[in-house]
Amino acid sequence: MTLFVNRLTHLDASLWCPERGLMGASWRVDAELDGELGEDGMLFDFGEVKPWIKSRLDQGADHTLLVPTEAPGVSVHDCAEGLCVRTESPYPMEVRGPRQAFTLLPWPTITPDRLADWLATELMRQPPARVSDIRLTLTDEPIEGAEYTYSHGLRRHAGNCQRIAHGHRSRLHVWQDGERRPDLEADWARQLADRYLVDEADIAEGGEASFLGRLTSRYTADQGRFALSLPRERCVVLPTPTTVEHIAAWLAGEIARDTGRATRVQAFEGIDKGALAEVRP
Repeated sequence: MTLFVNRLTHLDASLWCPERGLMGASWRVDAELDGELGEDGMLFDFGEVKPWIKSRLDQGADHTLLVPTEAPGVSVHDCAEGLCVRTESPYPMEVRGPRQAFTLLPWPTITPDRLADWLATELMRQPPARVSDIRLTLTDEPIEGAEYTYSHGLRRHAGNCQRIAHGHRSRLHVWQDGERRPDLEADWARQLADRYLVDEADIAEGGEASFLGRLTSRYTADQGRFALSLPRERCVVLPTPTTVEHIAAWLAGEIARDTGRATRVQAFEGIDKGALAEVRP
């Protein structure tokens, strides 16, 4: 017997891509579970399937940096913060943080199919009673129009969002005079694509922090100490924390200032959630 649950949850993370560098990702998670029926006529109570799988994804890969350790130029070392991940191509990056902020995968590149198989194998290490196999599918949200991926860290967040390199793949909607502006959506999506959004307050100062045109973000949160260094051109600096609420307000303000028109922005944080902001010049 097979039990299936579509749209069980979403997985949001950042990953290192050998071609694109640091990028955000958001996948819909579907699940299938094989097994035998119990005396209650069920394989696994639907009311328990979602929290059981979601809690384990939340404790594992969700809101981490997915690192393909066999990709060219990637190295991983112990450090005072926990782990240090360094990359060389397509550009240099260094990320430091507690071990739980990283998911290390012995592959040359991260793909949704391979990640789904790995996650299912991890779930089967301690399967529920009567469950003999688990299959997961990770699917990109179909998006017509502007979309972009970004990474960030939220120092003040109480949960796993405080990790300095986690991210999302998101829609972007912009209205002026009650009408959608696909041109503005596409323009800003291009500007933000595969960028790291930095809270200005988290930028480290000093010669080492800005060495050779690099920007370093550093902070201490409940989970530990974090630091990330990237080429400055891969970063977008906001004067506020990089929550989706502030991203929406910042975008609305920038577009209203550039165009001289009242602007309403709907910024998504991954799939099916986000914030709305409106600014008048």
